[in-house]
Amino acid sequence: MPVVAEAFGAVGSVEAVEALKVVGTSVNVPAFAPDADSTPRKSAPADRRMEPLPILGRMKLSRPVSWFLLAFGVWSWFIWITFVKNLWKDGSGLAFDDAGDPTAYFWVHLLLAVASFLLGTAIGVIGFRGVRALRREAANHPPEPPASSSSSSSAS
Repeated sequence: MPVVAEAFGAVGSVEAVEALKVVGTSVNVPAFAPDADSTPRKSAPADRRMEPLPILGRMKLSRPVSWFLLAFGVWSWFIWITFVKNLWKDGSGLAFDDAGDPTAYFWVHLLLAVASFLLGTAIGVIGFRGVRALRREAANHPPEPPASSSSSSSAS
């Protein structure tokens, strides 16, 4: 690899890394260079444990996507709670046997409903956070007023 960097005329380590960058590959990630301050730890320091990951902090959802995810979460609550109620009241013999005990059909569908409910809730929370972030951004950066034309036309 140093040969490639030298071929591009790279002198320092920053130039060497820049010369080796290939878009879309793992080469873009600088290699880990151990030094005195970078000893591996078993867990993150207490002040960094609750920080969001840097990539998630820069992610931005559009307004339509945020509202869609929020609506999907609300739909999930409605549809899966209704499904479980109907499953519980099932009188066809699929969900409960003659003795009134739950069947495998009941347990499988209850598991599917709970998993879908949880996933829908997570998606709805992502949508809610997107809507809230867009509103917060709009409050912090009010739209600029349209530029008025200061030229006065004098008709004589």
